[in-house]
Amino acid sequence: MSQSSQPVGVIGPTGIPVLILKEGSTRTTGEDALRANMMAAITIAEMLRTTYGPRGMDKMLVDTLGDVTITNDGATILDKMDVQHPAAKMLVQIAKGQDDEVGDGTKTAVIFAGELLKNASELLAKDVHPTIIINGYKRALEEATRIARELAKPVSIDDEGVLIRIASTALTSKAVHGVRDYFAKIAVKAVKQVAELRGDRWYVDLDNIQIIKKHGASLADSQLVYGVVLDKEVVHPGMPKRVEKARIALLDAPLEIEKPEIDAEIRISDPLQMRKFIEEKENILKEYVEKLAAVGANVVICQKGIDDVAQHFLAKKGILAVRRVKRSDMEKLERATGGRIVSNLDDLTPNDLGYAELVEERKVGEDKMVFVEGTKNPRAVSIVIRGGLERVVDEAERSFRDALCVVADVIKYPYITYGGGAFEIELASRIREFATKIGGKEQLAVEAFAKALEGIVVALVENAGLDPVDYLMKLRAAHKRDDGYKYGVNVFTGDIANMEELGVIEPLAVKTNALKAGTEAATMILRIDDVIAAARSKEKESKKPETGKKEEE
Repeated sequence: MSQSSQPVGVIGPTGIPVLILKEGSTRTTGEDALRANMMAAITIAEMLRTTYGPRGMDKMLVDTLGDVTITNDGATILDKMDVQHPAAKMLVQIAKGQDDEVGDGTKTAVIFAGELLKNASELLAKDVHPTIIINGYKRALEEATRIARELAKPVSIDDEGVLIRIASTALTSKAVHGVRDYFAKIAVKAVKQVAELRGDRWYVDLDNIQIIKKHGASLADSQLVYGVVLDKEVVHPGMPKRVEKARIALLDAPLEIEKPEIDAEIRISDPLQMRKFIEEKENILKEYVEKLAAVGANVVICQKGIDDVAQHFLAKKGILAVRRVKRSDMEKLERATGGRIVSNLDDLTPNDLGYAELVEERKVGEDKMVFVEGTKNPRAVSIVIRGGLERVVDEAERSFRDALCVVADVIKYPYITYGGGAFEIELASRIREFATKIGGKEQLAVEAFAKALEGIVVALVENAGLDPVDYLMKLRAAHKRDDGYKYGVNVFTGDIANMEELGVIEPLAVKTNALKAGTEAATMILRIDDVIAAARSKEKESKKPETGKKEEE
């Protein structure tokens, strides 16, 4: 094997060795480097493979602190796994890219990359050069993208039924399977609420959808709020807990007397001076509150602190106040209520106030929260997720994000394909036909691409406990019909069924992005024929125990 952990170098013309790399460096070259990288990436794909599809299993991930995450979300699994191998890290990055771009299809991308590499290893064993395999894969991807557009069906943003079915399909493989229809409806309503038409294109900013998690109650008690929910309570018991037709002051300034930056000493010789000093502080805070009342504010939401004395004066004026609200929530409130965040109280005018039909404190689980509803600009909504267990709520949040992303994808790029393996099988059969027109060794690579597409369907079928060979034959036969491209596997009944009738539909953007990402990862790994790993820094290793000792002391 061409691997060395000695100083790597060459023998010069005079017979003297010339050192190139530092001592402790290792170098793996040629086929050994390629096979090691491929095996690492294939192993990652195999780990994710069992989680694929509605009948996929979950993974339990335990971090160094003992925190447990139970999920079957591809991006979360790879993120929490702390992968060390450099080639395997590429697949993690591909999954992250897929998640950032379209929010779903991470497992499809990784499993597809693994299948491409598995098939490439068979071709390498037949002496097909990696460059020929890469070219074949690229040509197959171009053809697959073209065919995908041809097979895609356009949809309208006004067709709520289709959008609900898309969200429901994304939720079928998740832990929230039992309430997927309810979650799908919430996801569609939320995305449609924040979608805006810019020119002739729709734009969706999912940051306008706030997700709040509270365990207790059941998943079915999750709700959509047309407004903003603050995970805070009203600061003073004497304040109103419900304000209708709220005029909201958004403050980025503290309602308290701040300590001076310069240390100063005040000498008090008379108790009256002390009283005067305290009264002066009260007067300043009273002025703040008078100013708020004068501009007509009956709700104050503050990013900083509110002094106890100021709370007392606010309560006397019947003003509802909330303090230490996150900056991101303040920005959502600014957008939703039409108000303006003010950094200096002296600048506050009636025009800076936001408006909401209702501001109310409600109890959710063990905690109190402030709901701001019926806002001026309803392009900011909140989803309160409930669930009996903290782990269930966490997984429900991940599932919700996937559902929101797929609905947003379809609104931005309104084309859909059919799930249940229908899309992959149709693509595979069309690409096999395309391969016959190419000829030469590249044809083998194009056929390997088609086989990799079928590998995704094999994972789906295997996870449902069905026989992959039998079902591949049945699917290929079904796809010979005129409307065959709609036929996939119903993993719950084991039938070959029309996916359009079952409502198993997915965004075209998710599918094509997954194929592109998977192919890019596989071709990048196939290009590497030399791995040069630097030695680990001895200084860092020796420092570790020392820092530990210091901490113990």
